[in-house]
This record gives sequence, C-alpha cells and structure tokens, in this order.
Amino acid sequence: MNGREAIDVQASDFPAFAASPLPGTHVSSHGPGEADCSPPVGGALKRGFDIAFATVTLLLVAPLMVLIALSIWLHDRGPVFYGQSRIGHRGRSFRCLKFRSMVPNADAVLRELLERDPEARLEWQTTHKLKDDPRCTAFGRFLRRTSLDELPQLINVMRGDMSLVGPRPIVLAETRFYGNELAAYHRARPGVTGLWQVSGRSDTSYETRVNLDSRYVRDWSFGSDIAILMRTVAVVLSSKGSY
Repeated sequence: MNGREAIDVQASDFPAFAASPLPGTHVSSHGPGEADCSPPVGGALKRGFDIAFATVTLLLVAPLMVLIALSIWLHDRGPVFYGQSRIGHRGRSFRCLKFRSMVPNADAVLRELLERDPEARLEWQTTHKLKDDPRCTAFGRFLRRTSLDELPQLINVMRGDMSLVGPRPIVLAETRFYGNELAAYHRARPGVTGLWQVSGRSDTSYETRVNLDSRYVRDWSFGSDIAILMRTVAVVLSSKGSY
C-alpha cells in the first residue's frame, strides 16, 4: 500500500472487482506506451500455477488472515481492507487489495504533510513512497515490514487481476515514468512479488524499477518465476527494502 486515495473494501465487495478500461488507454494498439491485445505473459501454464498456488496458500494462511483482520478492526474499528485502483494487463484497472496499515484518515494526513514538508513532497513526487510515513499505525508498520499486509492480494490472483510473479502494480499517475516501456508492462499481469521485490525493493531508483519490470516481461520463463518466488522468501524474512 502506498497510500494514495483510499477505497474502503468490504468482504461483500469482492465479486464486484471487475476490471475496466482506463480512460485514454487504447487496448488494441501496439504503439509505444500503449497496451496490445496479446494474452498475458506466461499463458495457461502461468495462470494454472497461479490458481493452484494461491488456492493452497489461502487455505493455509486463512487463520492468520482472520487474526490480522481482527487485530486491525479492534485497533480503531476502521475497515480491515484497503483497495486501490492499479493498472493491470492491457491497461485495465483493478482494485489491488491489502490489509489496511494506515489510519482511517490517511488521505487528510498525507495532504497536510505534503503541504508543510517540501522534502516529503519531493520524495512522494519522485517515488510515490515515504520512508517515514506518519499515516502508518504501529501494527501497520509491522504488517509492511513482514509483507503480511499483501496477503489479500492472493484474492486478486484468484480473480485473475494479478499473478504471483509479475511487474510491480502501479497507479495511473506512475505510468508517466514508464515511457515506451509501458507497452511491456501492459503485456503482463502485475505480480504479488517480482523482479523488483527481490532486487532491492524501495532501495532502488524508479528508473531501475521500470527497467526491472520491462526486463521481466521480455525475458519471462516459468523457471524465472519459480526462482523469484524462492528469492522472495529470503527477502521477506530479511525485511530488506520494505517500508
């Protein structure tokens, strides 16, 4: 969760998470920065693995997810989930789910911070992240540090919005950083993890993030997905680059 405009998500909302084209996105074009009409990178093999892995994992972590949800709700009686519009395959938008790690009035806190703190404003404009984020709750910082806040994205995987491995899911405002590489981004489903996450995460520059995303799509193989999943375990345990 990077804290842009919040969308409170309830469990009953999950069936309504239908993807829709973003304004100005030409899904039939193959030009620079536009989505093409090809199937997602990896095809049926990648999708089948996603469904099998996500199903088993959800069954195993269901008790933990219930405990996390209860802890969030007991803290401030606010919504348990946070959903944000992200860019998916062929430029379509979807609601990317996470456990809420921020205060309920996160948008107001962010606006006030950016208005009074030039350094924070520059950091936000450059990376869409804040290392010292005043919106995070204490429990939320723990969830982010351990990446437990991202467990609900397994639901996105089951729905077909995301893949287990893929480019980092971005918001519409970030597409300007991708330039001609946006077409490569549009060829894949965004990933719960990916080459960026195992290559430094928030410690990398935005230019590096874009290069890693486009390289992943160009060089995709099933073996590379398995390798990234294995490396993700080590990265999560070390908490390197997470905030």
